[in-house]
Amino acid sequence: MLRLSNFADYGVVIMTAAARAEGALVAASQVSGLTAIPIPTVAKLMNHLARAGLLVSHRGVAGGFALARPASEISLADIVEAIDGPIALTHCCTDQRETCELLSHCAVRLHWEPVNRAVRDALTKVSLATLAGVGERVSEGVPA
Repeated sequence: MLRLSNFADYGVVIMTAAARAEGALVAASQVSGLTAIPIPTVAKLMNHLARAGLLVSHRGVAGGFALARPASEISLADIVEAIDGPIALTHCCTDQRETCELLSHCAVRLHWEPVNRAVRDALTKVSLATLAGVGERVSEGVPA
């Protein structure tokens, strides 16, 4: 079974909540209330997403997080890779392909890269604006 990690899934949910705030700052406690993800997990992931350049953090009493760029410019692949690292279905699709014990005998290795590329391309085509349902406003020129 191919599936995202729980943290990547939560990261997508958190980014969607931030996008729906439409530029307003959101605190981890607010996002937790909206998503039912525990506050410590939200705080950890929001900090991680900020370090990855997808959110910006504003300190202070009225602080919080906001999207680092418009939701239409952030893809599902960006979020998944920020949390889980590069999208790779097998070792053959990573920079560490040499660690595969079957490398010299594998008859299918050459076929994994196009499959991996197709999965990554599909995730790249889905924008955060689409996920958050703010795409219509983005296309009308109102920042997400």
